[in-house]
Amino acid sequence: MFENLASKLQQAFRNLTGQGRVTEATLQEALREIRLALLEADVAVPVAKSLLERVKEKALGEHVLRSLTPGDQVLKVVRDELVELLGAGRDTALRIAPPYPAVFLLVGLQGSGKTTTAAKLGLMLKGKGRNPLLVPADVHRPAASLQLLQVARQASVAAYEFSPGGEPVEICRSALARARQVGFDVIVVDTAGRLHVDEELMTELAGLKDALKPAEVLLVADAMTGQDAVRSAKEFHERIGLTGVVLTKLDGDARGGAALSVTAVAGVPIKLVGTGEKLVNMEPFFPDRMAGRILGMGDVLTLIERAEETIEAEEAGRLEKKLRRNEFTLEDFRDQLRRLKRMGPLSEVLGLLPGAATLRGLREAQLDGKELSRVEAIINSMTGEERRDHSILNGSRKRRVARGSGTSVQEVNRIVKQFAQMKRMMKSLGGGKGGPGKAGKMGRLPGGLRVPPGFR
Repeated sequence: MFENLASKLQQAFRNLTGQGRVTEATLQEALREIRLALLEADVAVPVAKSLLERVKEKALGEHVLRSLTPGDQVLKVVRDELVELLGAGRDTALRIAPPYPAVFLLVGLQGSGKTTTAAKLGLMLKGKGRNPLLVPADVHRPAASLQLLQVARQASVAAYEFSPGGEPVEICRSALARARQVGFDVIVVDTAGRLHVDEELMTELAGLKDALKPAEVLLVADAMTGQDAVRSAKEFHERIGLTGVVLTKLDGDARGGAALSVTAVAGVPIKLVGTGEKLVNMEPFFPDRMAGRILGMGDVLTLIERAEETIEAEEAGRLEKKLRRNEFTLEDFRDQLRRLKRMGPLSEVLGLLPGAATLRGLREAQLDGKELSRVEAIINSMTGEERRDHSILNGSRKRRVARGSGTSVQEVNRIVKQFAQMKRMMKSLGGGKGGPGKAGKMGRLPGGLRVPPGFR
């Protein structure tokens, strides 16, 4: 997410903080690098120009130039301006309030990902205790309704089925009546799209808006289209009135310009972002958190929320007790690997840590799901007794485990050895025998995953 933009901005600040003292000349050089980074990221030129002017004005202030850490002060100025640019102070929360059901109208161009976004949004709402109903209102694209029904089943979310031949407004009114009867509190309407903004599309969407009185009119925009997404947002907002934007494919080759420009240009806040292909890969948008990620400050709040979603409080307490008693087993380790995978790609999870983006080798680190799955396969090939007590793994047992997991004895040895090292480290951190100074020199995670030097 914003990898190129983030790396270039962070390099500019490393050069600035390395100066020790910020002068107008060094600031101009840093601003030039920031300008190039923003333009390469496809940020709208007027937006980039306005941002840099405000940064320059504040960064040349007396309180910055006389600060003991002027480089850090400039970084704070840029961070505050980025937060403002991304929509600070705007209401990014989804509006769900009586009278129920609240209607969410998803609009956008063809191919922007509305149907998948409808399923992702339904799954996210269900996870927050809501009872959503997905409604297919695209009667123009062949099999559009069947596609929505399919992804709804994958998300285990209810979808409205209707007889072919109906008009969008009729379908939605019928779905609304059904929702009131059954007790759905949110309706997510997947509307038709076009290759470009045209009068027919706008007339249809305006009719749906008048009939349904939606709580949210969300534009689903493909972040990979850059400024095209920003222009579409502006046109949709002027024609039908939007309440927010959902940016999809933010995990791909998106250069970041759409996210940084859409609120300033179109005047509507980003409310949700799609961060992957899986239905669980959608998250609320917070301007301050996103600015922190871009500038390498991490996003600890999102990391905590992901951990809370995957680890129950009772389970966390049980695990803590086992760690204190030095009873942590390979079974416990396997369970934690599974939870870690549910939090997202390991490289992405580490990227949420403050300063992780500046660690050498993080990008090259082999932190992928395949390696974690290999470790899990090795542990699964052991017997329950072996998982609970790895010390009984002799040569013949390890050969059996290797055959069962499709790996080699050397890989099994490495997993067992590194798990033993990890146990010693946990024991020392917990105040056990050996003390903190003997916390194991772990250069790699189990499975041969390389750990960046900063984590050693």
